[in-house]
Amino acid sequence: MNDEEKLKQIIEGVLMAAGKPLSLEQIAKVFTDEERPENSVLKEVLEKISEGCASNGFELKKVGSGYRFQVRQEISEWVGRLWDERPQKYSRALLETISIIAYRQPLTRGDIEKIRGVAVSTTIIRTLLDREWVRVVGHRDVPGRPAMYATTKQFLDYFNLESLDQLPALAEIRDLEEVDKEVNQELSLEEQVASKMKVIDLPVDEDFDEDYEVLDEEGEAAVAWATQPLSVILGEESDENEAEAEGGELEESKSDEGGEQNGSAESATN
Repeated sequence: MNDEEKLKQIIEGVLMAAGKPLSLEQIAKVFTDEERPENSVLKEVLEKISEGCASNGFELKKVGSGYRFQVRQEISEWVGRLWDERPQKYSRALLETISIIAYRQPLTRGDIEKIRGVAVSTTIIRTLLDREWVRVVGHRDVPGRPAMYATTKQFLDYFNLESLDQLPALAEIRDLEEVDKEVNQELSLEEQVASKMKVIDLPVDEDFDEDYEVLDEEGEAAVAWATQPLSVILGEESDENEAEAEGGELEESKSDEGGEQNGSAESATN
């Protein structure tokens, strides 16, 4: 085994065992002073390792914190089935906030609110700090000295970026937004709604007996109430009935009063 092949195995083993991205300096530290190769040699070996992964289900990727082995994106669907839990989803407000910070950093919470046009939740800022996607890089020299936020290497690692230069240009994003608006203008209202709807296929139990009585008395009462006309559920019909009842009572009371008055008049005449 030649020295280059041995060096390749060492670097592969180190990256596999690390479980996180390693910079060139961190890789070099595993060697003693006598055996440590030049950085240029390390880069050449890393390139050869990357080329050797071309036919594998994983790849050597350079991200913000350094180099790491990771599953190829095109097979992530199958690898994801190893875990029962679903990937975490983030709100649109959080993604908008981190996007603004990434493109306009460093900036304060007030700056973000001016751009978004709405208040930024404290929970969103706390989530970004806890995930180490952003950090406080200073304080603006104004009353209150608000904190100024910027993205971190962890942010780049999560989104599989080597640097902020790999973010899409704002001009490209605006172009996509304009195309989306033009497409939506051409679609009818029904088509727009249909395009945003998702169909969910529920699993069917083949052993389910359709004749089986599932609902109890409370369930039947709930179904009976829910199947009433909408006006009844909203109380509109009951309001009308109450109004009619009040009107009937009023007319009845008037007729009773009229009868009493007539009776009094007849008594007076007699």
